[in-house]
Amino acid sequence: MTDFADLPDGWVVWSDEGDRAVLVYCPDVFDAEEFPAPCLPTLYLTRGERSRRPGTNPATPGADWYVDLYLEPDVSLPGSHGVPTRTEAVDRAVELARRFADGEIDYRGLYQVPRERYFDRLDELTGREP
Repeated sequence: MTDFADLPDGWVVWSDEGDRAVLVYCPDVFDAEEFPAPCLPTLYLTRGERSRRPGTNPATPGADWYVDLYLEPDVSLPGSHGVPTRTEAVDRAVELARRFADGEIDYRGLYQVPRERYFDRLDELTGREP
């Protein structure tokens, strides 16, 4: 499996199994006690589009790799596109993780119904001005 050694601080490899890897941001902060569990910022790296239902239509060996950033199950960064290799997908995941950790991704703009307390904590962690 490809190495995630260049992940920025705060990002953790939650799982890495063959055709799927899951990276999470600050699981010690977004721990379901202070914030709802679905608020854990998560990067999914999958062979085949993540919209496939688990257990149905498994990814074919030649399928592209996709990287998707979710702030909640229904709140994600638009613009996911496939890349042909896992190495390219890992590079994309590390780049998205860096951009997120550096406050370059406008997570507030992704929400229709804001979670101000959650945003304030993300702003604090990413050094972003509200």
